[in-house]
Order: sequence, then C-alpha cells, then structure tokens
Amino acid sequence: MRFDIMTLFTSLVETVLSESIIGRARASGLIEIHTHDIRDFSENKHRRVDDTPYGGGMGMLMSPVPIYNCYRSILESMADKPDCKRRVIYMSPKGSVLTQDKARELLGYDNLVILCGHYEGVDQRIIDEIVDEEISIGDYVLTGGELPACILVDSVSRMIEGVLSDKECYENESIASGLLEYPQYTRPYEFNGRKVPDVLLSGHHENIEKWRKEQALLLTKEKRPDLLSDNRKEQTDLG
Repeated sequence: MRFDIMTLFTSLVETVLSESIIGRARASGLIEIHTHDIRDFSENKHRRVDDTPYGGGMGMLMSPVPIYNCYRSILESMADKPDCKRRVIYMSPKGSVLTQDKARELLGYDNLVILCGHYEGVDQRIIDEIVDEEISIGDYVLTGGELPACILVDSVSRMIEGVLSDKECYENESIASGLLEYPQYTRPYEFNGRKVPDVLLSGHHENIEKWRKEQALLLTKEKRPDLLSDNRKEQTDLG
C-alpha cells in the first residue's frame, strides 16, 4: 500500500513514520510512504504557499495552486499504475471522526493521498477539486494536519499483512474487537501490594478466556458505553 502525504513539514512526518513498527514496515517494503513538500510546487519565487483570505479574517490561508501542482506530480509519478484505487483525504476538524471501522475501510485502497492543512486551513476550491473525504482525529484543533496524518497512516498500516506478527495483534485489542481490551499483567506477581488475578495463574484456558471477556465488557460499560450499540450488546452480553 502506498501513502502520499502533502505537507509543509516533511521532516516532522518522516521522523514519526520512520520509527518503530511503521519504520520497519517501510524498510521491508510492506508499505510505501512518500512525503511531498508543498512549497516545492509554489509558483512564487519565494516559495510562498499562503495568502490572506478574501472577505477578511484572522490568519493566512493555503493557496490551491501549489497543492494542486503537488497532487498532479503525485499522479504523474504513478502514471504506470492507471488502475490504482486511490482515495484523497484532507485531515480537518470538519471531517468525520476517524474510527477503527474507517481505518479498515481505507485498507481497501491501493493509494491514500493525504493533505495536511496549516494556518487557517486551505482554499475551499482545492477541497472541491481533489479531495474525496475529510477526516478528523477528534473534536479539537491542532496547529497542522501532520500529526493527524501520521495517526491515520499508523491506524491503517498496522492492519496490512506482515506489519504486525499476527492478525490477533489487532483484531482482539481495544476498539477493534468492539470492546475495550481486558486488563493485562506481567511479572512481578506482586507490585506495591497488588497481585495478579489468580485466574491468570490457573492454566485453565477456558476460565481465563471467560474472565477476559467479562472484564472487557465491564470496562467498556464503565468507560465507553457508547461502544455498546444494541447489536453489540446482544453479541457480548454475558448475562
């Protein structure tokens, strides 16, 4: 799968997406991540990419021209793949909130092109011209779209075969399974007077699995009851 990220801060994106599991996935060729500096596509001799908004208002707005030139460059670099299934995403607080289901849906594309806004955002015309979907990572505002873009890439990439050691690594964890993940413990057996639950030491796999499902449901009811839709309640109610 290929990710193309259009940004004003390529070094920020590269730093985040060159480390740990995602960095190893890139190095092994399981995923491709290309960062594109929008300033390189400015038609202004000073590489300017922003201007004041029509109608007045605070801040500066990113111009559509360098973004469009950058996008066209990406398409040209992939001219040998005319059947590529592509989705163009603008990271924006106006977008629908990123969920595990959305990440799983995006896994079905060959190429995700991600636009990172900055300043007061981007000219609406570039959104209308090239963007398929706007996605937010939460109901708050950041200084730019780079961190949200990294989060989107991570959430999709980790479900690509081979990036994690086994499907179970992401299918049975918090949110992905429909519930929050059960509590987990490791050595030492006792820490500051707190002991590992005895069931986990029993060796009885059926009882352990039952305990984990019960704990997952209890935690979800307590911390994220919104995850328990009527359909999920029917599937996970342990009576």
